[in-house]
Amino acid sequence: MEPRLNAFGNAVAAKFLRHINSAGKVVSDSTLPAATQELVKIRASQINGCGFCTDMHTKDAAAAGETAVRLNLIAAWREANVFTEAERAALELTEQGTRIADAAGGVPEEVWENAAKHYDEDQLAALVSLIALINAYNRLNVIVQQPAGDYVPGMFG
Repeated sequence: MEPRLNAFGNAVAAKFLRHINSAGKVVSDSTLPAATQELVKIRASQINGCGFCTDMHTKDAAAAGETAVRLNLIAAWREANVFTEAERAALELTEQGTRIADAAGGVPEEVWENAAKHYDEDQLAALVSLIALINAYNRLNVIVQQPAGDYVPGMFG
């Protein structure tokens, strides 16, 4: 499959991607655990049907030492006992923030409060920013039909 638009080659899209990549660096440099960051990116990408991001972040997580068992169970995290309570809170916030249009009142207070039990204010800021950021990436890739499977760890830097 060929993408509808070469987001990496088009000047406007490439400029946009450079800016959101800079925003992503703020999150990746934060104290939010790297493993949690990858879980969040993978789960949002699964929900949004973004094959490119699901492929990329699964490969990145595996290259960083994440286990196959945990990677295979992200979509079924509620039924899995391989995630910490903090990771579970992050995954729940990710799902609620990604499916925000499905909830009449937005993210439920108990979901926020649970995340706040496990993360300090800076980590919460990073977590919320990451959820917003990965949803932006997912939407761009789904809209242009960026194909999955072409990603090689390290190809973006």
